[in-house]
Parts: sequence; C-alpha cells; structure tokens
Amino acid sequence: MRKTSPLRSFALQQFVGVAALGLVATAGPASAADAIKIGVIAEAQAIAGASIPQAAQLAADEINAKGGVDGRKIEIVSYDNHSSSADSVRAFQRAVNEDKVNVVIASYISEVVLALEPWASRLKTPFVTPGAASNEISKSVHADYEKNKYTFHGYLTSAALALSICDAAKDLLVDQKHMKTAVIMSEDAAWTKPLDVGYEECLPKIGLKVVDHIRFSPDTTDFTPIFNKIEGAKPDVIITGISHVGVQPTVQWKNQQVPIPMFGISSQATNETFGKDTNDAAEGVLYQGVSGPNVAVTPKSVPFADDFRKKYGNYPSYAGYTAYDEVYYIADAVKRAGSTDADKLVAALEKTDWEGTIGRVQFYGKDDPFTHSIKYGKGLITGLMLQWQSGKQVSVWPKDVAKSELKFPSFIKASTN
Repeated sequence: MRKTSPLRSFALQQFVGVAALGLVATAGPASAADAIKIGVIAEAQAIAGASIPQAAQLAADEINAKGGVDGRKIEIVSYDNHSSSADSVRAFQRAVNEDKVNVVIASYISEVVLALEPWASRLKTPFVTPGAASNEISKSVHADYEKNKYTFHGYLTSAALALSICDAAKDLLVDQKHMKTAVIMSEDAAWTKPLDVGYEECLPKIGLKVVDHIRFSPDTTDFTPIFNKIEGAKPDVIITGISHVGVQPTVQWKNQQVPIPMFGISSQATNETFGKDTNDAAEGVLYQGVSGPNVAVTPKSVPFADDFRKKYGNYPSYAGYTAYDEVYYIADAVKRAGSTDADKLVAALEKTDWEGTIGRVQFYGKDDPFTHSIKYGKGLITGLMLQWQSGKQVSVWPKDVAKSELKFPSFIKASTN
C-alpha cells in the first residue's frame, strides 16, 4: 500500500528471475521460444515488497510445470526498484523497450504506481499493481479511460480498505469489546489520504468516535511524542494506516507499554518476518490482510502459503498473495485473448473472473469511479483481520475463517479485555 512522502532507502540489489521450466507428460514442456514475458518491478528489499517477485516466480513455475499457456512458457523478469519512483520508471522503460515484456506487475507503493501509470499508457503495456492502494490509481483510469486503460488496480483501493477495517471493527471492537472511541494514526502518504477520509466517515457510523487524528512522516524514528499524545486522548483503540513504517512504532508501542491496542492497516505486519523484525514486539498487533497463513479464504490460499514458505522460508506478505494471483489471471487472460497484444489483453483482463488466494477477483468497469480496481464485497474480496499471537499470525475475523479470539498483551488496559 503506497505514496509523495519521503521513503526510506533500502539496500541496492537488482536481479533477474527466470521462470523454471517444468515438464508434464500430458501437456509436454512449455516453450521458451515464444515465452510470455511478465516484468516484475518491486521493492525487493522491503518487508512488504520482498514477497512480490518471489510469489510471481512461484506462480510461473507452477504454470510452466503444467505446460505453460497453450505450450508457451511464462518468464518472469524481475527488477528491484529500491523503493524509488525514478528507478521504477527506468525499470519499466527497460522492461518494455529492451527486455520486451508483454505485461508488468509493479510495486506496493502508491507513489511508484502513480508514476508508472502514464508510462503504461505511453508504452501501451498492460500493468497491474499487487499492493498499492491510492484511490487515484483507478480514478485516473475512470477519468481518461482511453489513455489509462492499460493500468489495473490489483489490490483494494484505500476507500475499500477503510470499509474492510470498519466492518471488522464493528464486530470485534464495538460489539465484542464495547469500545467507543478511537484515534487515527496514519503515515503521511498518498494512499492514507483517502484511507483517513474513509476512516473518518465510517468509524462514527459503527459507533467509534474519533477523538484525534495524527498523521506523521514515514521518516519518523521516535514515536514517543505521538504515543504520549494518543494516551492523553484516552481512546479505546488506535486505528492505523501504516505501510512504509511498522517495525519502529510497533517496537516502541511494546517498549513503552502503550495501554491501547493497535488495529488497522500495517503492511509490514502481513509478512511472517515481522515477528523477528520487531523482536516479538508484534504480539497483540491487529492488522488487515487479504489472506494469511492457515486461512482458507479459498481452496488455493493455504497450499500457496505453505508452498511459498517451503520455498522461501517464510509466509508471504499481503502483496505476495496478490502477485501470485496476478500471474495466474494474466496467464488466463492471455489464454482467453489468444494473444499478448496489449489491447486484446486489456479487454481480456477486464473480463477477469478468477478465484485466487484472496477470493474471487473481478474488476470494476468503465462506469465505476474505481475503474479497473478489484471489486470489494461479499463473495468477492472482503479482507481479513489477523493478530500476532504467540509469535504467529492468526485470523480473528470474519467468523467463518477465524482461528482464534482477540487476545491483548497484558499491558493493554483491562477495559478492552
């Protein structure tokens, strides 16, 4: 999920991943001669972004092992964008002009995706984001469809994320814990502006009065003044919108024994490495996800997560689930289109109806304000709430996939337990 704020630099590394070729007795080997090339531009050194190229590669390996797409191999060409919009643009240009990719999967950062959207138009290359949330991505497609139709928003918009958080908060916080007040705490970024607007609109409707609203720079290293201010407001819960940060506020929340639970978006918390990254300070943190370990959102969810962990050593971040699904429904679109022609592929992607690891994926059409964003709602994508409990990510909402009840750390005030 995200954005125009300064972003922390990550270690430089660029690599090219090539999909492994599998053989199936009935289908025969996928052909490398006429490969379907998918460029993957991602934050390979970021906690939330590292899963993107890994998951894409895993999907390609599986598809190739079953004969590819009508005998054509899926080839993943990966680029580390170092969390930089400029590097991402250069990678996109190289992917299309030099490496001759047919479609691009790119970034969980909204600022990056918004910078790439015009290039998808100029280079007439279908482009899907696995994790950026800014409403402006799909609104731009709606505002100028012919120009921006090549961009697909393969993740929930900020507006949909706010609804998902409020739906979960109504059941878990208001109905179960009888909470009444909240403070919104979000990083200052493109994706959180509409997210916070959504929070301010839906939280009061479910019975949570917003008593303060704090936006902070993603470069913040000391959250003590922020937590002190929040404690002074005495809310029942902190509703979060954090993605580029995560480790630092979580560690300080635990070390300072802030007696208020955190609930909302925390992109880094979706990756299994977050427990170690925070030295187990993540215990009790609640976060929204589109899937998670041992959560059978669909029959594909658990096998993918387990296979990912077996191959890479940890469960994926939220953007790993979406990137994996994207490779599959791009392959499906190529098969249905019978072509990798850009316009034909766009038309086929618009008709996507794919059950992936996160639910049933369909895209909003031209007449919807969020054109080409994945649809939110029952029977489609609704999201989950998970909590770090005993060092593991455990689903707590919705009830049909919940594995545990809420369990807060001992320093959380008794009135919330």
